[in-house]
Amino acid sequence: SMPFLLCLKKKKSPVPLGRSIFQKHTPPIQQNYQALLESCLKNKRLFTDDTFPAHISSIGTGALLKKLPRNLQWKRPHALHKSPVFYTANRKQLDLCQGLVENCWFLAALEALTFHQDILAAVVPQNQSFERKYAGIFHFRFWHFGGWVDVVVDDRLPVNEAGELLFVSSVYKNVFWGALLEKAYAKLYGSYEDLQIGQVSEALVDFTGGVNTRIQLAEAPPHLWDILTRATYSRSLMGCQTHLGVYFPSVSLSCIQTTKVLKNGLVAGHAYTVTGIRKVTCQYGPENLVRLRNPWGKIEWKGDWSDSSYKWELLSPKEKILLRKKKEDGEFWMSLRDFKIHFVDLVICKLTPDLMSQEDGKKWMYSLKSGRWVKGSTAGGSLGFCNGNFWMNPQYWLNVLPAEDSRKSPSSCNVVISLMQKHSSKHRNRAPHLFIGFSLYKLGQNIFLLSFFSEQHQESNRKLPPGFFTRHQPVNKHQVFLDEREVTHDFHLEPCVYVIVPCTLEPQQESEFILRVFSRKHILREMGGNTSFTLSKEIVDRYEGKIWEDFFTKHFEQNPEINAVQLQRILNNISWRNFQSFRLHFSLDSCQGILALLDLNATGTLSIQEFRVLWKRLLFYLEVFQKRDTNRSGKLDLVELHAAVQETGISLSNEVCNLMAIRYGDPELQISFESFVCFMLRVEIMGEAFRNLTQDGKGIYLRESEWMMMTLYS
Repeated sequence: SMPFLLCLKKKKSPVPLGRSIFQKHTPPIQQNYQALLESCLKNKRLFTDDTFPAHISSIGTGALLKKLPRNLQWKRPHALHKSPVFYTANRKQLDLCQGLVENCWFLAALEALTFHQDILAAVVPQNQSFERKYAGIFHFRFWHFGGWVDVVVDDRLPVNEAGELLFVSSVYKNVFWGALLEKAYAKLYGSYEDLQIGQVSEALVDFTGGVNTRIQLAEAPPHLWDILTRATYSRSLMGCQTHLGVYFPSVSLSCIQTTKVLKNGLVAGHAYTVTGIRKVTCQYGPENLVRLRNPWGKIEWKGDWSDSSYKWELLSPKEKILLRKKKEDGEFWMSLRDFKIHFVDLVICKLTPDLMSQEDGKKWMYSLKSGRWVKGSTAGGSLGFCNGNFWMNPQYWLNVLPAEDSRKSPSSCNVVISLMQKHSSKHRNRAPHLFIGFSLYKLGQNIFLLSFFSEQHQESNRKLPPGFFTRHQPVNKHQVFLDEREVTHDFHLEPCVYVIVPCTLEPQQESEFILRVFSRKHILREMGGNTSFTLSKEIVDRYEGKIWEDFFTKHFEQNPEINAVQLQRILNNISWRNFQSFRLHFSLDSCQGILALLDLNATGTLSIQEFRVLWKRLLFYLEVFQKRDTNRSGKLDLVELHAAVQETGISLSNEVCNLMAIRYGDPELQISFESFVCFMLRVEIMGEAFRNLTQDGKGIYLRESEWMMMTLYS
């Protein structure tokens, strides 16, 4: 009996016509950024990129051209703004808006990237500006089919007659990192038009080299909130997509030609970024909320927990003020229940594949193999086509081993397998994706089969014969074939030997591919004569916050809410391993102040979610404090304090900084780390409150009870 084959899309997948030569994937053009920069500075000229010219050909050849204004011009940022800025440390100033290219999938992924400064810095090298060493040249890094590539661009951007950017722009019009990154991504994939269609999952992988988990929200696991919580407080990027749905054109937007806005305010068939989660305390009990952002920078959800929803009145005044934003900026809250109803799927991209795993430990192993399906040789097609050629597909021997540092039973190991097809065209959207998938077979302890791979057979390293596949069922009996770039599956496998067979749905379809395997420990090699090189490496998640997650979880299981004394005990008992020059100490008074600032629902205690917010900020403040405490005294003087505040991306006047030094400093106006934490938390929270409440950016209106709550209990 043949396994059931499922195609998720009904459209006919094209079968390539006869070709005499296998068409290889076209690698991106390699340019040396540093050499080009130095040459331009030496010759005192601005860089012009002939490989991606300021010409209509870089925009495209199809439907996108019809949207372009008559007098399209290409201009550098200095001609568009008197003081252009490449990048800003303040995350809120990194917000972007979609332009004429319908690439919401790309923008949603990019928005998710801004929540992780270290990952963003790998894609957007930070030592670039429009002032120091400026030569009209910028570069960005993307993970491209198995490796990181550096993409160089000049800074000529397409604008209309009024000097407005046609494509991605920043909410803050003098910030240009987003527009230049989009240009580099367009260059990587052929043109701006090649970014018209795509999936959030593709861009997330291109920005991280990570592994995706896709959750169908209609069949979401019961512990979805726990998954979202782990993803939010670890190094994960999240995006999601709405149903295609029935829509009506309603709102006319300057940057969007055809809108598909539903009555509830959501856009049909549209990608959104998951920007946060929050469990709030209502009068009737707790409610789980998800915060989302529309890449358009406008058009928001109108249901429960939207900006104008009555539900906000069920919260304490402080919680309402600090969470609710009455602005048409594209960001909004909705309940987890509504999220599951109105969105199709949730994509979570992790740098390590431990999100769905309950295994202990931080070390993971990653292996990558490159392969190809060649007509008449290795393009065998799937089992659904009864042609006896399935065995011809490339076969990969996988030995899953128990991890040495795992404290759990080795009876089940978490293994993630990813298959990615490479397009042969230079242009991303000109060659449609093939339907691809893979079968996983267990060889287990079968003496005959294992002898097949014994020492004396290693030289020939033979493939499994056709008869094996007629007699054995794959582990993944219900294989899914998708006409998408990547197919990924999570498995829980017992330690033993398996064989992976990647294939196209139909036989005789040609393409290159890469196969990636993530697990705690394994060996991967190709079977058959043409054995290719296996790239294997260990991934260690060194993210500081992860080290303490188990400790905090266990602590809060015993005490779901902690008071100021318990908070002091936790903070003073932590071994701050990066802060060894002197001992950190938090006084009870400081802990009471910290608790008052973060206790949004006015219970007098902190929950684990409020503590996680604090912990994330503490790690960030510690990094900034150490960077600015140049003499390692454990204190910041006024000059260092100004620099530290600026480093966090917050703009404060000298007067406010001086006042805070008087309020939080010692008699010599020196600020300890403990005081710096209290000072920065207050600045961030009061700033957030102002931005959420102001209608015009100049002032706010508060009722007396709200004023008292914000000033006395914070």
